Amino acid sequence: MASPKQTDSVTVRIPSDILADIDRIAESTERSRSYIILRALKTYLLNEGADIIATIEARAELNAGEHEDFDTVLAEMERMIAGKVA
Repeated sequence: MASPKQTDSVTVRIPSDILADIDRIAESTERSRSYIILRALKTYLLNEGADIIATIEARAELNAGEHEDFDTVLAEMERMIAGKVA
């Protein structure tokens, strides 16, 4: 049997109009506020959040010297294209 994921409690201030929408969705889907908010956060992390994390990781790779020279990559691509055309 899989063990449940560890969770942490957080406190967040949510504008009343947004909370009202969350409550309406939760009620109509028979889900909890927490479920709706967690789904919204997961969606954010899969979209905009993923872009931010990718940028952070790319910067770390650059700072660690893990990169290819653009001119070298471009020259290799040109060789590959020329090989397919010939």
